[in-house]
Amino acid sequence: MADAPYLIAMAFLEQNGGRALPLAGKSLGAAAGGSEDPGEDGRALALELLLRVWQRSDEGPLRRAAAGASLLLVVMPMEVMNDQLPALKAAWIAGGDTETTVQRLQSLAVRAWTVAVSKYEPVSFTPLTTP
Repeated sequence: MADAPYLIAMAFLEQNGGRALPLAGKSLGAAAGGSEDPGEDGRALALELLLRVWQRSDEGPLRRAAAGASLLLVVMPMEVMNDQLPALKAAWIAGGDTETTVQRLQSLAVRAWTVAVSKYEPVSFTPLTTP
């Protein structure tokens, strides 16, 4: 089970002069880890995370902190998630470089997507590409 893929939704945001990186996650079956699209699991996690972020707006204005990469879905092995994601998250919250953090996250992930929506269009998942 340790190497089973884990789907994680994350939002890079700024609020009241500080940073936050809330997460939502779900264990996936081994076959789902290599899928080209995160499917309904991805949509459900993105919705759950966005509802939690929306509730945070009671505490002050929110701002995306990573432009188009501010809302991500990533698939990574559970061991990597447990061993490396907490330190990566803490370093970014403490003031780490956003682009470097997104690149490092992408290097840890099996798959990664940005999440976006356009008027009159459904939620879209685009494979994450970093310069």
